[in-house]
Amino acid sequence: MRNRLLYAVLASLLIVSCTLDAHEDMHGGTQRTAPAADGFIAPIPGSYELPVVSAAADGAVLDDTGATSSLHAIYDERIVLLSFVFTHCVDPDGCPLASFVLSQVGRQVLRDPALRSSVRLVTFSFDPVRDTPAVLAAYAKSFRRPEMDWKFVTTKDEAALAPILASYGQTIQRDPDGYAFSHQLRVFLLDSQGQIRNEYSAAYLRPEVVLADLKTLTLATPDPTPIKPQSHLARAGDDKTGYENHDYQTQSRAISARGAFPRTPLNFDAPPLGLPPFSALNGPVPLPSHAALGRRLFFDRRLSHNDTIACASCHLPDQGFTNQELKTPIGIEGRSVKRNAPSLFNVGYQHRLFHDARESRLEQQVWGPLLAMNEMGNPAVGFVLDKVTGLADYAAEFARVFPDQGITMETLGAALAAYQRTLVSGNSVFDRWYFGGDTAALAPSAQRGFELFRGKARCVACHTIDKTFALLTDRELHNTGLGFERSMRKKPASDVIVGPGLVMNLKAEASAGLNEPPVNDLGRYEVTQEPSDRWKFRTPSLRNVAHTAPYMHDGSLATLADVVRFYNQGGIANEGLDPKIAPLYLTNLEIGELVAFLNALTGDNLEALTRDAFAQPIGDRH
Repeated sequence: MRNRLLYAVLASLLIVSCTLDAHEDMHGGTQRTAPAADGFIAPIPGSYELPVVSAAADGAVLDDTGATSSLHAIYDERIVLLSFVFTHCVDPDGCPLASFVLSQVGRQVLRDPALRSSVRLVTFSFDPVRDTPAVLAAYAKSFRRPEMDWKFVTTKDEAALAPILASYGQTIQRDPDGYAFSHQLRVFLLDSQGQIRNEYSAAYLRPEVVLADLKTLTLATPDPTPIKPQSHLARAGDDKTGYENHDYQTQSRAISARGAFPRTPLNFDAPPLGLPPFSALNGPVPLPSHAALGRRLFFDRRLSHNDTIACASCHLPDQGFTNQELKTPIGIEGRSVKRNAPSLFNVGYQHRLFHDARESRLEQQVWGPLLAMNEMGNPAVGFVLDKVTGLADYAAEFARVFPDQGITMETLGAALAAYQRTLVSGNSVFDRWYFGGDTAALAPSAQRGFELFRGKARCVACHTIDKTFALLTDRELHNTGLGFERSMRKKPASDVIVGPGLVMNLKAEASAGLNEPPVNDLGRYEVTQEPSDRWKFRTPSLRNVAHTAPYMHDGSLATLADVVRFYNQGGIANEGLDPKIAPLYLTNLEIGELVAFLNALTGDNLEALTRDAFAQPIGDRH
């Protein structure tokens, strides 16, 4: 049976080969690829862009000679076509197709001097047990010509394989007899800076398409400063990349290494381009003296019951005033918090606060975390006020800033609220293009993403844009299905990373007693007790969204591409699913363009806000 399938595969591939070779003889000197047998015509190279999807992950590998290396070393700053296969696959639309298409592309690359000097093919086996270097070398002989730049790699064992597959989103399942794998064919196109620019499935993996994409990348002018998810200051202190490996090293910066920066003068004469007037704030325009006191309180650990947790412990300035290292933050004494820490950028414009919209003004909102037993752990308002009153360094400052009131529930809330209202950020690339009339500000790929945003992808239905400003939120609450899934569909087991290179797969009963049991989150229902409000959560603003991962109320989606894919599939079906959410049928290219637009929503002052925050010493009991 397997032999018959293999012969069928080779026969179908022979048809593809004849089609491609006929094109080479007739149209070798033209840019447009000739029609395939089904009438398909590939795009003209250079007539379109391939937006950055994400960074390509690294990992330790073995090549077909047995030499050890890393994926990034294998890529070697070349344009790379990467396929994941296993050598004994017999699926006609699986690994044999990928290897054959790569061989056809490789033949064309050899005939094009520009491609030959810049393109490398990489085939990665996810079966290290049987696909040893020797087996890979034999497999390579069936496809690779001696002069082709084509690497065949695997890993030393399955432990080294797992994090690489997870990083590329390549899922596999072994059949019961252990012979074959079930997997979705995925082939990746990487640029010379190690960024994924396209992804091909079986239906889209055509030699003429891949060649057009390769030529498009070679025609593009390299960017000397490649896109990164964060700037030097406004970036995650520790993105956990490579945490699954034993040689993991943290990128976190110690407080002492941050340096002292001068205060950034507050300017509330006019809002940044793209933001509403300051009259739309959820409270008064902050006074500099109030904001300076609030900033000090925001970073003071002494405001927690045991002097260990500050507001900034969950809303880190260099992590988008959220916490990019954790799906949900950790409170006092390591207690679990069930929701993601929302970013504080432009929070002063939000009139519905917390994920369930239970507060409307920052002056009241600040007391929620102060009194929550799993956050800052204070037992009562009076306890906090007595504690702050007993701190000599605060008594004089409150008397100066609030001379007729001193330290009260209202003044402490007003100070913290004032600092948060200074965290305004606009004048993004999108703002300068859309509201400012700078037609060259926004890249063409992001412009196409914007058209998708307000068209096919229907994002603007909830992330609204007004005529003169855009908060990119409708301030409403919606059921996307994530809350329903977490509450109603229990997973029997999960991978738990317990340390660098240490991953444990635990069933629910095995982990009982090790952690707090998962808490169901019913969203807005917990506030209103209305059944129709189950699993509804507030629409967040998309401003600076490229700097505020992870996403959703539970932090369950790690990247913007993950978020777009979630909505592309139509959320998660349940009785209360918002009627605005339905499958979008976006292509991988369109997903990339939509992400390019979301990356263009970053304000121009994140570094200034971060420096301003770093200028504040961290309060402690000494």
